[in-house]
This record gives sequence, structure tokens and C-alpha cells, in this order.
Amino acid sequence: MKKKDIPQDESALKNVLREVVYAKDEDGKYTSALSQGWDVKKDALDNAWDDVNEKIEEAKQAVLSGEKSPVYYFKEKTLMDMPTITGYTGFWAITIKRHFKPSVFKKLSDHKLEKYAKAFDITIEELKSPDLS
Repeated sequence: MKKKDIPQDESALKNVLREVVYAKDEDGKYTSALSQGWDVKKDALDNAWDDVNEKIEEAKQAVLSGEKSPVYYFKEKTLMDMPTITGYTGFWAITIKRHFKPSVFKKLSDHKLEKYAKAFDITIEELKSPDLS
């Protein structure tokens, strides 16, 4: 690809990052250049974010219906997986899965809730009563 042909299609990350690509300059030598994006990558990224937003919405509905605790919702909202949450909180994965149950979550001490709040970068109050609107 020639340097002048490098895609500059805007993506969701246009103000966050640009990608280094290699292309041939006028002399036929490879050189690096910056690209704002490429429609194919943009479409793939948009699809991935649609999936993420769908999971967050499903988690929200599970909390509103009383099936899951707010810990589950914030796990999805912050894009954390189980190893990440265990690393931040020090809880075992099996313990965290128990905390997904509303009946268990209601009995958690402020000390345990503080670990989750710190991991999710929210307050204990936000964890206990999340704004799911």
C-alpha cells in the first residue's frame, strides 16, 4: 500500500488513539505512517461494543428483576472478568459468584462491600443502590 492510500476512516477511537501502519513512500521504501482508522476495523469494533452494551443491559435487567446482585452488574459495566475481580478484591471466584446472589449480597459487611467499591471505582452507596436508569 502506498502512503497516500492509507485509510483515514473515523472510528469510535479517533480521539483516543491512532494506529501506526507501514506503507511505501514516493521512493518505494517502507515507512511508518499514522492511520485514524479503517472502515473494516471500525465495523468490527462497533460490533464488539454492541455485544458489550448488550451484556451490560442484560446484567442491568437481571439486577432489576432480582436475579443478580449489583456486583454482577458492575462486573459487566467495568468490563472485568473473574480473574481481574479476584485480583482487585482478594476474594476467590467461587465467593464472588456467591456474591452475585441478591440474598448473599444483602448480608455482606461494609468491609467486603468496600473491596468491591474500590475495585469498581464507586462508593459503597452506589454499589448498594446503583443508578440503573
